[in-house]
Amino acid sequence: TSPRMKTQDNKNHYNHVHDFGEVILHEGRQRDPDEKPAGAAAGKNPVDDCVFSCKPYYMEFEFFAEGLEAICSHSLVAPDRSLCWTVIANPVAGGFTIHSCWKRHRKALNACVARAAQNPLREGAGPSRIAREWGGGDSLGNRGLLLTRGPGDAAAIVKALIDKAGEDARNRAPGISLIISAGGDGTSLEVMTALYAAPPAIRSAFAVLRLPMGTGNDGADAWELGDALELLINPVTLARQRGLVLRTATEGKGPFLAFNILSVGLDAFVTYMTNRMKGRFSGDFYKLWVDIAALFYDRLYKVGPLEIHVYDEAERIVNTLEEKVLLLAVGVTGHRTYGSHKRILPDDRNVCIVRQMSLFRKLALKGLFSTGGHVGIPEAILFSAFKVRFRGREPILAQMDGEAVLLDPADFPASIELTEPAIPVLKRI
Repeated sequence: TSPRMKTQDNKNHYNHVHDFGEVILHEGRQRDPDEKPAGAAAGKNPVDDCVFSCKPYYMEFEFFAEGLEAICSHSLVAPDRSLCWTVIANPVAGGFTIHSCWKRHRKALNACVARAAQNPLREGAGPSRIAREWGGGDSLGNRGLLLTRGPGDAAAIVKALIDKAGEDARNRAPGISLIISAGGDGTSLEVMTALYAAPPAIRSAFAVLRLPMGTGNDGADAWELGDALELLINPVTLARQRGLVLRTATEGKGPFLAFNILSVGLDAFVTYMTNRMKGRFSGDFYKLWVDIAALFYDRLYKVGPLEIHVYDEAERIVNTLEEKVLLLAVGVTGHRTYGSHKRILPDDRNVCIVRQMSLFRKLALKGLFSTGGHVGIPEAILFSAFKVRFRGREPILAQMDGEAVLLDPADFPASIELTEPAIPVLKRI
């Protein structure tokens, strides 16, 4: 879930007052959908639109941008190609605004800068033209960092990078455009979704690194910032990551993409309610809503039977189930977490179905789903699948990497399916 504070209706308008140590950040303006996120036309960075009680907040982003510039300038990513980078940062993500998190990240960034300096200085590497132009001459943009101001900004930046990559391809200017997402799972989802929409030939000109700068960070490339930045410092390979797509029977509703876990049922309800709390208060409310959902979910959403068909990659039905399902979670792979590292997919299998159970069993077992201890209990069914098609008679919530949508009976049958390997990401050799 993106840590960005939103209004309840989730439009591109948000009012947020957040305590960053002694710094108060406040914004409450309506953004024109066609306006560039970094305000290049005005020659301003979005931070300048905010009211600060002291300058150190902005200076921390300068420090962050300077550190990433130093690391990228000595990066070993695709050493045989020219490199440009764009850092897309959500300035109200928990990794920046929670003092204890930022203190830990600052220390990790310093250590990684020192390690990267041992690599040779890379020729032909620098911030992307989009970062410099959209930064309007700002020192952050000149170092490759753009700050988002609301939903849709990260996607708009990626779309501009895609257009630029198309120009480079026509001009036969080979190189790699590195996109570094520095926010929560919502920021990462915007980046990955926008890049997925690009033609495959254009996607091959990109690589994505997702830094754990949110509160959950289940979709990041590592849980700790230092571990994620090591992917820039050490030799890596570019691998294509799959996504997940939710399709419904209703024309115009979907498809919806995810790149970590896509699920329906109780956990999607927890995600939805956690997001609503984030629009009103600061803090991590996921665990609170897990406890509340264990008690009251059945009273709010009737848990009816789901008819489930399981498919392999050859589109063959390999299993059929009909169960009263509390939740159905599908991962891009196994060994996936959500809800701030809850190990719902603790082994190689990428699907978990949890049968409806009594209130007593819910209270007794709910802790197991955080640790992966649910493997082997009668209520949990784990298996591997390429596609899961399901149909029910009751409304049910779905969530895609922390973004929720309500599925009505008219939306069935619906399916969750793996995409082709699509997004170039960095993998350790």
